[in-house]
Amino acid sequence: MTDDIDWTAAAEALDTNGWAVLPRLLDPTACDRLAALYDAPEHFRSHVIMARHGFGRGEYRYFAYPLPDPVQDLRTRLYPPLAGIANRWHARMGLERRFPAAHADWLAECHAAGQTRPTPLLLRYGPGDYNCLHQDLYGDHVFPLQVAALLSEPGRDFAGGEFVLTEQRPRMQSRAAVVPLTQGDTVVFAVNQRPVRGSRGDYRVTMRHGVSAVHIGKRHTLGIIFHDAT
Repeated sequence: MTDDIDWTAAAEALDTNGWAVLPRLLDPTACDRLAALYDAPEHFRSHVIMARHGFGRGEYRYFAYPLPDPVQDLRTRLYPPLAGIANRWHARMGLERRFPAAHADWLAECHAAGQTRPTPLLLRYGPGDYNCLHQDLYGDHVFPLQVAALLSEPGRDFAGGEFVLTEQRPRMQSRAAVVPLTQGDTVVFAVNQRPVRGSRGDYRVTMRHGVSAVHIGKRHTLGIIFHDAT
């Protein structure tokens, strides 16, 4: 599943755009099985109705530990190549924190700092639902990349509901990108800031992400965040 990823191309796309698509990372059967977990509350630690908090419309559930095997496997196997990219980004941005090669070691650092609650989540959107632009930070220990896998098929299961990213460069207006995804595609993107090469060296830009309004149907997404929450 993750062995066929072209990480060189993904790293180049991340450096250029702040996001990269890993196509067909999950097959349709795996997508359907993950989406079906939403209605099995024993897998989750909390349930969030977005409208109650001003986050948009729709809902999501945070998984509890132990994570379901497919979610744990993705989190563990995607982390090492992303840690290499994250360390390079931090060096370019002049940030001191470096990330260990194994995800278990990074989680140990998070847990020692009091960030012990798991952050992978399933999101469900229906007609009229959307997610406001935001950042998934959760504490002082932040891994600068995260992933979202689309579990539903656009045009069949839902319409609308595009994944949207914005980028705020210094002294410039925000730039928006709509990321094209089909069922099983996974987008890797910057959680907070990323480096951009300028005429005087690297500088930081701030990223946010969200989902546009769903017109019809239901849209399910798996989100994997690599740091845990306070």
